[in-house]
Amino acid sequence: MKHGKKYVDAAKLVDRTRLYETNEALDTVIKTATAKFDETVELHVKLGVDGRHADQQVRGAVVLPNGTGRRVRVLAICKGPNEEIARQAGADYVGAEDMTQKIQQENWMDFDVLITTPDCMGLVGRLGRILGPRGLMPNPKAGTVTPDIAKAIKEAKAGKIEYRLDKTNIIHCPIGKVSFGVDKLTENLDTLMDAIVKAKPAAAKGQYVRSVAVASTMGPSVRMNPIKFTV
Repeated sequence: MKHGKKYVDAAKLVDRTRLYETNEALDTVIKTATAKFDETVELHVKLGVDGRHADQQVRGAVVLPNGTGRRVRVLAICKGPNEEIARQAGADYVGAEDMTQKIQQENWMDFDVLITTPDCMGLVGRLGRILGPRGLMPNPKAGTVTPDIAKAIKEAKAGKIEYRLDKTNIIHCPIGKVSFGVDKLTENLDTLMDAIVKAKPAAAKGQYVRSVAVASTMGPSVRMNPIKFTV
């Protein structure tokens, strides 16, 4: 893949032979973020598990102390009194059959998180083929299927993110914006890594955290020392 001049120049600031400590890695990411917009900083964690096995899946959710820096659009699928509760909690869209039909018939996707109550999972389940590939299917482990819909909405708005393995056993998650600075990004990174480490499956053997890297939206990847996170 051919990169532009800005990327090439930024990459020269990264020592590919080194494993950086957290603060230095994030400082380097901020220095190499040269886009005209406020770039997102992402964390990439390679784990020593095999996600093809159910007992080695790593999935969960965590509220980042400083949020993600972006506005989160929440769709709440619920019925009865929960509809008003969802609106009061700050949901951007609220409904039940009307919303599921809108998604099915219009391929409407103007939301970032879908939160539902257990009694509406029958409705939401029909959307599996649409929501699943986009990572939007609600899940109890992520706290997006819950009887306490107000709490889930407020957490989503506050910066709750879901982490899960991809097909190559890597977790990719945003930890904030370049404008956050090193201290806030470090807090978010440590919170996310703590959750990932605590989620280590009992069936996982050998080194759990294999590699850790951070990068901005348009910038080069900076590899971190995984020893700090070894369990």
